[in-house]
Amino acid sequence: MSIAFTPGEPAGIGPDLAVIYAQKNNDKNLLVFTDPDLLLARAKKLNLSIKIIEQDTTSKVGEICVFPIKTSVKTKAGVLNPNNAQFVLNTLDIATKHCLNTKCAALVTGPVHKGIINQSGIDFTGHTEYLANLSNTPKTVMMLATEGLRVALATTHIPLSSVAQHIKADSLEQTLNIINTALQDQGITNPHIVVCGLNPHAGEDGYLGSEEIEIINPLIKQLNHQGFNLTGSVPADTAFTVDALIGVDCVLAMYHDQGLPVLKTLGFKKAVNITLGLPFIRTSVDHGTALSLAGTGDISLGSLHTALDYAQLFIDNQHE
Repeated sequence: MSIAFTPGEPAGIGPDLAVIYAQKNNDKNLLVFTDPDLLLARAKKLNLSIKIIEQDTTSKVGEICVFPIKTSVKTKAGVLNPNNAQFVLNTLDIATKHCLNTKCAALVTGPVHKGIINQSGIDFTGHTEYLANLSNTPKTVMMLATEGLRVALATTHIPLSSVAQHIKADSLEQTLNIINTALQDQGITNPHIVVCGLNPHAGEDGYLGSEEIEIINPLIKQLNHQGFNLTGSVPADTAFTVDALIGVDCVLAMYHDQGLPVLKTLGFKKAVNITLGLPFIRTSVDHGTALSLAGTGDISLGSLHTALDYAQLFIDNQHE
């Protein structure tokens, strides 16, 4: 069964990833949800030869399996156009349906440009929230992983000024349940999850904030009594040291930029974004649209390969 791939922003490097991926023998078959003309034009710009196949599988180098979805307007590499925002969402809509209907084994997403989608008049905060809405999933968790480190997020794409009001016991409990189950599904028997505090020094016993004392720590104690293996809350500035990460399966950060700069510093170009809690497997590259590199060929497929490897890992574990 194929893995669905949505290249994301058509002016970015997503189409390049599909074209370059097809140039080599690969052990994973992609079904690319995009405009065939976009791929042909990008291949020409890259001086590469491709053949579009409108079917699910191919084993031939240089062939790309495509589910055709037309762009609204012609795309120029590196040049954003809000008129193609709905096209980007159309690819996600149709690829998601293929996953929900088990026509595809997993969804791997390329980078989108949130700003241009919002500029088009469509309210869009990110893949994580959009896919949850598409699949009627009440709660999802964003987790990034690279070699030696997994970081999950209690909150995702919201302003920093709004984070504290979103740190609630019921939401954190759901988040930790989803992470714990997902790690068990990956074969980790008793996942050790480290929970960061929200405030500097994890609140310094209440002198720098009360969320740890009132919400986070009581929940950790409660869940540990239920059989979880949680440590925290810990100060985020020491949670990611080499010694602190020994024996840790995942770190739960309270907000986006509390944990992800560390992971991306450690594993940029070889990290993966995973949405936990969806009724299908979804992974993503960890980089942006890289508009200035679109059509140049000067890109790395490292993160795409990592995203595909993690998707395959989840697929294999489902079948065990």
